[in-house]
Amino acid sequence: MADFNDVVSRRKFLQGSFALGSGAFIAATIGPAKATSFLSGFNGISFNPVPANGKDTITLPKGFSWHKVASWGDPLWSGFDDFDQITRGTGESQEGSFGDNNDGMSLFDIEGKSILAVNNEYCNRKIIYGNRASGLPETSDDVRKGIASHGVSIFEIEKKLGKWKIKKDSLYNRKITGDTKIALDGPAAGFYLMKTDEDLTGKVAKGTFNNCGNGRTPWGTYLACEENFHGYFSSPSNPSASIPPEQARYGLKTKDKGYNWVMNQDRFDLVKNPNEVNRHGYITEIDPSKPQSMPRKHTAMGRFKHENCEVSISKNGQVVAYMGDDERGEHLYKFVSKGKYKKGASSNYDLLTEGDLFVAVFNDDGTGKWINLKESGMSEPEIAIFTRLAATKVGATTMDRPEWVAVNPKKVEAYCALTNNKNRGVKDNQPINAVNPRENNPYGQIVRWTPSNSDHASGDFKWDLFVMAGNPETAEGLYKGSENINKDNMFNSPDGIAFDSKGNLWIQTDGKYSNSGKFAGMGNNQMLCANPRTGEISRFLVGPKECEITGITWSSDKKTMFVGVQHPGEKNPDSCHFPDGGNSVPRSTVIAITRNNGRAIG
Repeated sequence: MADFNDVVSRRKFLQGSFALGSGAFIAATIGPAKATSFLSGFNGISFNPVPANGKDTITLPKGFSWHKVASWGDPLWSGFDDFDQITRGTGESQEGSFGDNNDGMSLFDIEGKSILAVNNEYCNRKIIYGNRASGLPETSDDVRKGIASHGVSIFEIEKKLGKWKIKKDSLYNRKITGDTKIALDGPAAGFYLMKTDEDLTGKVAKGTFNNCGNGRTPWGTYLACEENFHGYFSSPSNPSASIPPEQARYGLKTKDKGYNWVMNQDRFDLVKNPNEVNRHGYITEIDPSKPQSMPRKHTAMGRFKHENCEVSISKNGQVVAYMGDDERGEHLYKFVSKGKYKKGASSNYDLLTEGDLFVAVFNDDGTGKWINLKESGMSEPEIAIFTRLAATKVGATTMDRPEWVAVNPKKVEAYCALTNNKNRGVKDNQPINAVNPRENNPYGQIVRWTPSNSDHASGDFKWDLFVMAGNPETAEGLYKGSENINKDNMFNSPDGIAFDSKGNLWIQTDGKYSNSGKFAGMGNNQMLCANPRTGEISRFLVGPKECEITGITWSSDKKTMFVGVQHPGEKNPDSCHFPDGGNSVPRSTVIAITRNNGRAIG
């Protein structure tokens, strides 16, 4: 593999793009980014970059402050007790409280009220069951607590004495969990593979869980994105049962990951209820303005391990939704609605129920195309349920774990975080290519593409790499990272990415926090700010021990940025006490960040 500095010296083809070998692009239109101690080039924001560290708190630049908004176990209604540090709550208390491991989120301004919708991806079993000797659910109530800790928490927040807090008993407060009834729509609804003994129609699923990133629609709804649904299913009634290959593709095994939901509900038994698993792994739409409304799972948007769902509107009014499938060697997708968006129209609520699903092919010459999954020869219900199989049939590019996608509000272009991939160049179906150029990729990269005709509905695009994360202090060649990575801003495993209203790209990480070896100098997981025009990247935030930084949204006046801190102390709970300090139990938390001068932040 060529040294990165040698590669970028051979400029060819596209202005600002660089060639590797015979025309394989591996770097972006970033140009050499200069390291600065004070950033003035970002749109509407400047700050002194913060150093990497391993502290058990939030580190921000001078002039910025943070405070806690909501932590796992905080009650949403006055009838529930505050979080119990000893028992870590019960099934009943968790059903009335903010869930665990907050991830993607959006804030909605509804009739002048601030309504926060937050994914609760999963529960940290070492912590939520820290009152059990095994660190796992041991009773039916433990399982009840686990189910209630998953899903989506929706609640009103209000600002008092300069700080945002949960408004208990708001009419908008709502919990959507692994037990909530959810409508199924699209081509797979009612299909025989969706029918169960509990639901003979195949049109009403039960529960949403392991929602990772999120999305929001122009008509004011929230999109929760089901990811690692496979970990909740097992086959205790027949441990030697074989898993069909189309299900094994999703990681299903005869033993679950320790949630043991099957203790309470047979629907999680793959042998007794083989179709139940087909009802999970979708985009789930929720209307936060109507707390009594039933959520909907949109099968037309595909079944895979969704990261987030980035929605935009094409030139002719169609909805375009980009989605990554977060697993090594999986793919990047695009849904294009059949109908068209009309501001204020009730028909908008059905736009995600019907359309075409495409998968991306990245060519080594810096071009790409979207292939309609109908070309797989599979039926529409089969494409909806076994989307990964359809993508393989049409020759989609295998990617280094495609995670969040973000669309630039100031330019017709999109970005996707490719977080890492230990299988790249190691497994036969994941060869090194221009968009995934590193073997056993430990650092990740962010790919950027521009659709033809400046239209996200277009079938063709040009792409480049905006940044290759790396370690210029310890690594060699491509593993140093791209030229906009230096000793003061290096990071690994970009995960959550989002644009603010000014056009700044925020990058959140979920990577190795050992601060040693390949990752020396990187410290805890972090959030960085990037200028898409110049390629300049600078560290804005460092999280507490063993956490992931994920989820980002803003208040309507842009004076508050809300950020998620997930699973602090995930491996060594006794070494982390965020956010309450002392000897407290570490808890996943949503924080609010403000400028001390009261000005907008994004």
